[in-house]
Order: sequence, then structure tokens, then C-alpha cells
Amino acid sequence: MDQTRQSISHFIIPLSVLLIVGSYIVGFSVGQNSISGEIPAEVVNANTDEISQVDFTAFWKSWNLLNEKFVAVATSSVEVTPESKLWGSIQGLAASYGDPYTVFFPPVESEAFATEISGNFEGVGMEIALRDGVITVVAPLKNTPAYKAGMLAGDKIIKINDSATTGFTVEQAVKLIRGKKGTSVLLTVSREGAKETTEISVTRDVIDIPTIDTELKNNVFIIRLYNFSALSADLFRQALREFALSGTSNLLLDLRGNPGGYLEAAVDMASWFLPGGDLIVQEDFAGKRENIVHRSRGYDIFNESLNMVILVDGGSASASEILAGALKEQNKAILIGSNTFGKGSVQELVKITSDTSLKVTIARWLTPLGNSISNGGLKPDIEVKRTAEDFKAQKDPQLDRAMEYFKTGK
Repeated sequence: MDQTRQSISHFIIPLSVLLIVGSYIVGFSVGQNSISGEIPAEVVNANTDEISQVDFTAFWKSWNLLNEKFVAVATSSVEVTPESKLWGSIQGLAASYGDPYTVFFPPVESEAFATEISGNFEGVGMEIALRDGVITVVAPLKNTPAYKAGMLAGDKIIKINDSATTGFTVEQAVKLIRGKKGTSVLLTVSREGAKETTEISVTRDVIDIPTIDTELKNNVFIIRLYNFSALSADLFRQALREFALSGTSNLLLDLRGNPGGYLEAAVDMASWFLPGGDLIVQEDFAGKRENIVHRSRGYDIFNESLNMVILVDGGSASASEILAGALKEQNKAILIGSNTFGKGSVQELVKITSDTSLKVTIARWLTPLGNSISNGGLKPDIEVKRTAEDFKAQKDPQLDRAMEYFKTGK
């Protein structure tokens, strides 16, 4: 779920919310006086030394040449306005940092992103992100159209309907996949281990985001957590109460396919297992400001008899990685499954104009031992893969391995 800080709330925005029921501010006017190559006065306070080293002649020369020479082809229906050229320039500036989570949103995209994070979703019900330059599924949410259609974490989306996704940003992919309830989208995916691509048609719907399920199975209490919403912390507390009354000391927390959510929920959940003051995660600002350290609130209600396993996979991201990383490195749980996604950065959403915004990466998450979550995600203590064939056959070797661990202790 990408981590984005927006004013007061500290929400780890999912990498890209395709649930779809879904500060580098440069003042910069476009007009006759701007086409001079001079640095506008509003920009000077951004970073005078850096800007003074840049020759803007190439930019303005390109601007003028495009104005003078560009001829739209007959099939082009895109109106090129001074504003759209400005928005495109800022998009290119953001893209030059090479970070898929640092993105400029022109007016239409800015409104769409605001709708996504508001909770009104209509669409297919999965998270996507850029991985190695390819649009990749982080996780389909349980019982959503994407989940029911057979989309899997790690699927690489090669085409959306008739559009190849080569060179796409996440936002471009979101725009094509999003749609009204009852309409469908055809996704061509490349799947690990498969020799050929697969076409999957997904019918969009209103997304009911699941949060938590509990089950007592073979003397193991299982908590399946699907996201870190505003309600998750309270629901998790209720689940732990059920666990405490279950008569077992074996706790299995299933974070597979959980793309994240609120940081505060992850901190609160970790606090049930850690003494007060224990480090959970820190935000590293690379020296641009003092790091922010998040520590346990010290609920710490479980004694040494607790036997805890956390299931993770490539769909476990952001807040899931924060919680799993903290409990693993504080020796409260072992991880079983496959490598997590590796979404370990914080974004801030900044208004640029009244109808545009910039989502910029401002920090990275570090585990208690100082490991960057973005550096390959979390590696499980016991690695077990779950293949596409396992999903189709409704087999779960990761869960089976966890149950075996509870029986044997290894």
C-alpha cells in the first residue's frame, strides 16, 4: 500500500490502490516573459546553488521549437495547452529521480488519487506497483474481482486491454484498469514459471475491503489480516482477546497478500508483543531532518510461552513488512513463506497548485536492526513457495509448513 504522509494522518498509502470503488514546490509561470531562459523569482528560494548551475537554454529552446514545428497527426485528439506542457515537464522532473513512488499528478490524476485514498473505491481490488520497470501485482485483495479471477501476487501485467504497458507509470496503468461496476478489463499477465502469457478478464465491482478473520485449527489460533485500515488495530485487539481465551499458546499471523495501510495500526499491533520502548521501525530522512523513531507502547501482554509464526509472501508490503520485521528482529516470531515485496519508503503528498499535487519520497523505513525494507524486502526464516498450480488446486504448502513447525518446533 505506498506510504504517503498527508497533513495530520500518517497513512501508508498502498502502492497503488486499484480497489477503485474503486517539497519541491516550483512556482513557474508560463507566458511571454517566461520564455527567456531566466530563472523565475519564485524558484530562487528552492535551491539557489543548484539552480544556478543549470542552463535552462535547452529547455526553452525545445519549448519554442515544439511550438514552431510540431504538427499533430490526423489520429491525435490530444489538445496541447501551455498548462499541459508545464504538467508534462514537471512529470519528467519527478521521473528523473528514478523513484516509482515520486510522481506529479496533473489535475485529472490528482483528483483521481484523492478519490482513491478517500475510501470510495470501485474497480478490480488489487494493488500494483512498478518492479524493475514492469507493472506488477503486489496483491489481489481477498474475495475481490481480481482475486476471484485468478490474479496472483507477482503477476507482471504486460497489456491492459489492447495497450502494452511498456514504459507505463503506475498511474497510467491505474487509469486504464479503473472503471465502473459491471464493466470488464482484459489483463495479459506474465507469471513466474509459465512459458506463455495468460489473459485474465476481470469484471469491476464495488470493493468491500476485508480486514480480519480468525480461526482455531489443530491447536493453532490463526489471525488473517488483510490490510492495516483505521479499524484494524481495534479488530486485532479483539482477535487477540479470542486468542487469549482459546487455550493455546500457538499464534499464527497471516500477512500474505496484505499490502499495508496505516503505520499507527502496525505500531499498535506490534506493541502487544513488545516491552515499552522497544524499537519497531524508524523513518530515515538521509540527513535532511532528524530521523523519526517509532517504539512499542508496551502493552506486552504475552509471556515467554507464546509460540508465534508470521506467514509472508510477495504480496506482504509496507505496514505488513514493518510489523513482521519488528517481531522477527525482536525475536518474538519467525517468518515462514516467501520474500516480502520490499516497499519501504515514505511519501508526502504536497499541493503544487489548487488542482495539482506531487507525491514525493521523503524517507525510508529501517527495521530495528537498521535494515532497509526497500532493499529486497524481508527474507523468511523458513522459505516455502506457493505456486500458481498450488493456488488452482487450493493447496497451501506455506500454511502446511507453519502447522508442521508448531508440532515439531522446527
